[in-house]
Parts: sequence; C-alpha cells; structure tokens
Amino acid sequence: MLSYRHAFHAGNHADVLKHMVQVFLLRHLAQKDKPWWFVDTHAGAAEYALDGEWARKNAEHETGIARLWSREDLPAAVADYVNEVRRLNPGGALLRYPGSPQLALQLSRPDDRLRLFELHSTESRVLQDHFAGAGSRVLVKAGDGYAGLPSVLPPPPRRALVLIDPSYEDKGDYARVRTALEDAQTRFATGTYLVWYPQVQRREAHELAGALKRVARGDWLHAALTVKAPAEGGHGLHGSGLFILNPPWTLPAMLRECLPYLVRVLGQDARATQLLEHRIA
Repeated sequence: MLSYRHAFHAGNHADVLKHMVQVFLLRHLAQKDKPWWFVDTHAGAAEYALDGEWARKNAEHETGIARLWSREDLPAAVADYVNEVRRLNPGGALLRYPGSPQLALQLSRPDDRLRLFELHSTESRVLQDHFAGAGSRVLVKAGDGYAGLPSVLPPPPRRALVLIDPSYEDKGDYARVRTALEDAQTRFATGTYLVWYPQVQRREAHELAGALKRVARGDWLHAALTVKAPAEGGHGLHGSGLFILNPPWTLPAMLRECLPYLVRVLGQDARATQLLEHRIA
C-alpha cells in the first residue's frame, strides 16, 4: 500500500531477523573476489532516525535492536549485524537504524552493485537523495519492484542476493511474491532469494511458506521468529519469517545458534518460539 512507511517499525524484531540474515548472506557472497549484486524490490528509505516522530510513535526498536545493543553475549552472526548498525551510531547511542540498502552499501566492495526499487513516492525520493553521487554502484528506480525485478535478472556477474519484502498490507502481495519468485528462477536460477513475511492472523500469511516450497526449484530454508502470542483482537505482528531460496550450506548452523538466543532476548511472553526447516542437498 502506498500509505506504508517503514519508519514506524524500524529496528523491530522483524528487522533484527531479516537484517541479521541479510548481513550473513552478503558476507558469504563476499568470500569470493567476483562481484555481487544486491537487488531490493521494496527498498524503503536507506536509514531511519529512531528519535524521529514516526519511530517514536510505537518505539518498536525498543523490543528489537535496543535489546541487543548493550549485551556482551551476542552470537557471532548477531554481533556482526549489531556492529553494522553501530557504524551509523559512532557516538555509541542508538539513534539511527540502517535499512536494507544502507546495510548492503556498508558491506559492498568497489565492484559490487545495488539495484533498488521503491514505489512510495516520498520514500523513493529519500532513497535517491541518500545515494546521490554513488553513480553506477547504486541505481534507484522509483517504481514497482515486482515489475522491475525481471529487468535486472540475471545480473552480469551471475551472483546476487535478491530481497523481496513488501509490507503485505495488501493481501495481494502474498500471491505476487510467489509469482515473482517463480518467474525469477526462470531468469536467474542460481541466485539467492530472501523473502520476508509477517506473522499475522491472516490465512495467506500462514500459507506463504508452503506455497514457496512448492515453487522452489532448488535448495531452500525457512526460518521464523515468534516473539509473543497473537493479539486477541486479531491485529498486529507477533513474529516474522524468512524463506531463502539457494541458501548457503552454512546458514542452518548459524540459525541453530542464533534463533534460540533471539527467542530468549526478544521474546515478550511465554509463547515466544522459533522454527527452522530446510532442504539443502
């Protein structure tokens, strides 16, 4: 929906899960000298002011990144992610939070490339301003990421992480994500695709992971972090999940270490739990 602004949710538990895995996957791609591309279909803004009006409204970061900020027992992958957030906060206080594009930029090398799509007119302008001067390293397209994705696949180096994370305020996003992933595999079968989805009380949300398993042509991994019981009124986010197509073989071990830790630290009630399943040959 064009009304959606991620600033209301920046740094929450869903961002922690998504961005921890994003950092891990980009680190994996960087193990080889050959360049990679990062493609984001719903890029949002590049970074968010946690002391700004929108972020303060619900202060969702307080039950997300803020719970990790001062801990000294972080698992390696969690610590790596938190350290990337610290790069935006050199003074030590948690004031700014990086969106997926900013994290990708921080992890990129001179020959790596970012290709970003954002439909919301205000967010896309903010994104374009943020990356002004980046030249060919970062290209921002103000438009529909589903429609734009085919135009960047396959990327020239044949190595990429594609992030698909719409707001799902429009329930049609569930079907569009499935269609986009199915089409993307015909264009770039070996790419790594990271799909985020919300845990909400909606049938389409419960069924999405199963639908993506059915269209997956190769290896896949499904992980979820539930932080609390569903609300009695049926509204609100009680967790989130990730579906990764063509994950690295090292990802399950990382999540087996980190997910129980995140349940313990980010969990808000006794219903907090995690899920991890995969098919990796």
